[in-house]
Amino acid sequence: MDNSLLASVSGLPSFILYIGVAIGLFLAFMKIYAMVTPHDEHALIRANNAAASISYGGAMIGFVLPIASAVQNSISLLDVLIWGVVAGVLQILCFLVFRLFHRDIVARIEQGETAAAMHLAAASLSVGLLNAAAMTY
Repeated sequence: MDNSLLASVSGLPSFILYIGVAIGLFLAFMKIYAMVTPHDEHALIRANNAAASISYGGAMIGFVLPIASAVQNSISLLDVLIWGVVAGVLQILCFLVFRLFHRDIVARIEQGETAAAMHLAAASLSVGLLNAAAMTY
C-alpha cells in the first residue's frame, strides 16, 4: 500500500473519536437548551413556525462554533468535553440574559415573529463566535 495513502488514513481513528464527541455534545446541548427554554421549539418547528427555527438554529450554530474551535485546538478529548460544557453554559446564559432584556421573547417566537427570533439568533451567534475566538489556548 502506498505510504501517502497510509498517512492519509492514519488519522481516521482520531477523527472518529473527535467527531463522535462533538456530535454527542451537540445533541446533549440541543436537548438541554430545549428543556431550558419555556417554549417547545420542536413542536413550533413542526408547526412551520419560522421564528422558532431561526432562534433554535442560532443557538445551534452559536454552540457549534466554539466546539469546532475546541476540537481544532484541543490536546485531548477531555479538553473538548470541558470546553463543550463551557460553550453550552454560555449559550444558555445568553438566552437567559437576552430574556431579561426582552421579557416577551418567548411569546413573540411562539407567535412567529421573525424579527425577534433573528435578534435572539444574532445574540447567540455573537456569543458563540466570541467564545470560539477566546478558545485559542
